[in-house]
Amino acid sequence: MENPGEGFSQFDISKEEKDKLVAEVIRYILFKTHQNSGCPIKREELSQLVTKNYRHRLLPAYIINQAKEKLSSTFGYELRELQRSRPSSTNQSRLSQQSGIDAKSYVIISQLPAEVYKKYVEDVNTSHMTGFTFVVVSIVQLAGGKIAEDNLWHHLNRMGLHESDGNHPVLGNVKQALEMLVQQRFLQKDKVSSPEGSTLFYELAERALEGTVSERIKQYVTQIVKKDSATVDIS
Repeated sequence: MENPGEGFSQFDISKEEKDKLVAEVIRYILFKTHQNSGCPIKREELSQLVTKNYRHRLLPAYIINQAKEKLSSTFGYELRELQRSRPSSTNQSRLSQQSGIDAKSYVIISQLPAEVYKKYVEDVNTSHMTGFTFVVVSIVQLAGGKIAEDNLWHHLNRMGLHESDGNHPVLGNVKQALEMLVQQRFLQKDKVSSPEGSTLFYELAERALEGTVSERIKQYVTQIVKKDSATVDIS
C-alpha cells in the first residue's frame, strides 16, 4: 500500500491534480463506452487526457492504473486491456477496414454477479445486441473459430437475418450490426487470396476468446447438442 503522497510525488503534481486527472480519465471511459456501444478505447486517447497539460512520460501509465483501481473499487468495473489477436491466415493483405484498434486498447467489464447485473444494471434496450452477439459468436465457434462470410450469412438467413435488410424490427441495419461486432472486437475479418480469388472470413477476436465468454459459449453449445442428436455441421 503506497503512503499518502508517495507515487505521484515523482511527477511533481499535487494530490488534487492527481485526483482530478484520475476522475477525468474515468469520466472519459464511462461516457465513451456508453457513446460507442462498448467499443474498445485506445490507450492513446486516455494518455492524451494527461499529456495535454503534463509532460512526464510515465504519468499517463500511473494515472490509468489509478483509474483502473478506482473503477474497480467504486464502480464495480474491471478496466481490461485487450491483447489483440491476429487472423490465423498468414496473408499480409488483410482488409484495411480491420477495426484499426491498436494492441493497447481497453474495455470495461462488470465485476458484479450475473444475476445482480441483470437485475440492476443491464439495459433492456441493448439486450437484443447481446443476444445477436451470442448467436453470431456461437456460429463462428461451432465452425471452428473461423467461417467464410457467405457461410455466416447462410446461417443468419435461416434465422431471418439478411444482409440486405436495413430496417430489421429489432436490429435495424443487420449488416451494420454485424460490423459492430468487429468494432467491438468480438470478431475480426480476414481476407484470404487464392488462385480462385479472394474469400472474406470472419474469425473470433480477443473478446470472444476471453475465458469467461468462451466458456459460456461452450456451455450453451453443449446444451443444444445434448438436446438435438442431429449432427451439427456449419463449416
